[in-house]
Amino acid sequence: MSHTAHIPSHRKPRRSSTTKLRAGVAGGVLSTLAVAGSAGSAHAAEPVTETIEMPTITSELATKVAASADATQQAADSYKLQAEQDAAAAKAAKDAKQAKEEAIAKAKAKKKAEERAAKERAARSAERTTLAASADSGSGSTAQSVPSAGGSVGSVISFLKAQLGDSYVMGASGPNSWDCSSLVQAAFKQAGVDLPRVSQDQSTVGTEVGTSNLQLGDILYWGGKGSAYHVGVYVGNGQYLDAANPSKGVVIQDLSGYPADGAVRVL
Repeated sequence: MSHTAHIPSHRKPRRSSTTKLRAGVAGGVLSTLAVAGSAGSAHAAEPVTETIEMPTITSELATKVAASADATQQAADSYKLQAEQDAAAAKAAKDAKQAKEEAIAKAKAKKKAEERAAKERAARSAERTTLAASADSGSGSTAQSVPSAGGSVGSVISFLKAQLGDSYVMGASGPNSWDCSSLVQAAFKQAGVDLPRVSQDQSTVGTEVGTSNLQLGDILYWGGKGSAYHVGVYVGNGQYLDAANPSKGVVIQDLSGYPADGAVRVL
């Protein structure tokens, strides 16, 4: 035995065991870090969000939505219909008001025309009364028979036109002022025909010819036959000559403006 056998060896211990231990410790630490890192990465990859639960659309909900839409459309249609009805009512009211105003205006015009005609008839009636009183009372009537032959229509028309512009004066018998019947009487006297003095009697002489078959020289009358309130003489072309009234005097006028009620022919 060596004399140094009992002395502990001063050689360094083998490193293999220490190295293995350290490697084991390091490996454990690295594994722990890997696990922790993996866990951290997993948590970092998942952001925190708030989950909202959406309502489930059921057939009942869909039905309610459709019903609400229908109700809204019906309301809109109802408002539109009401607006159209209101507009129609307003137009009808406006048209009715206009029609009423036109009817009132026509009624006033008609009334005025009737009043004017009534005044003229009254004036003619007074004229007939005055002239009849001064006529031949021995005959019992101012009406006379008038010969249908003789005389000249031309002389009647010429005389009448010579008096154009003369004045109208009720009861006057010329030479520069006339009333309707005195002018007709004087004109036919030029043709040798003696006529009654007043218009109501002049409407009954000769032959009734109406107003659709007039000839020059026919006597026109306004009012009823035998009760005429005005007379004139047809001068052709749809016109007549008469002593019209105080404002016009002796003039030629269109029959279309004042149509006669009848006509008689003595020539």
